Amino acid sequence: QVQLVESGGGLVQAGDSLRLSCAASGNSLDSYSVAWFRQSPGKEREFVTGIKGGSTYYADSVKGRFSIRRDRTVGAIYLQMNNLRPEDTAVYYCAAGRPITSTIRTTVAYYYWGQGTQVTVSS
Repeated sequence: QVQLVESGGGLVQAGDSLRLSCAASGNSLDSYSVAWFRQSPGKEREFVTGIKGGSTYYADSVKGRFSIRRDRTVGAIYLQMNNLRPEDTAVYYCAAGRPITSTIRTTVAYYYWGQGTQVTVSS
């Protein structure tokens, strides 16, 4: 079992930056692929970014503005979000699993989820 806890969300203005953190406990995160998803009210949870092996994947909507990083020494995942937009407002979740490349953007490929952290971007 892996427990994931996100932090770092908050209320910011458009154009600002935020860094989300995801701390893992329990079993090691090393053997898992990791990702960030987000969910807005009334919408399905959507893929933001993920790391599988040596490859990094981004949703088109965040490419060039967001970046994911994992720190294996402390078992943490980070999401750096720059130039935030109101449409980035959502609850952000970190996740861990063993997706194959074709499923890395799907929620069903991930076994472990954090409780989420709210990000609100005002215009």
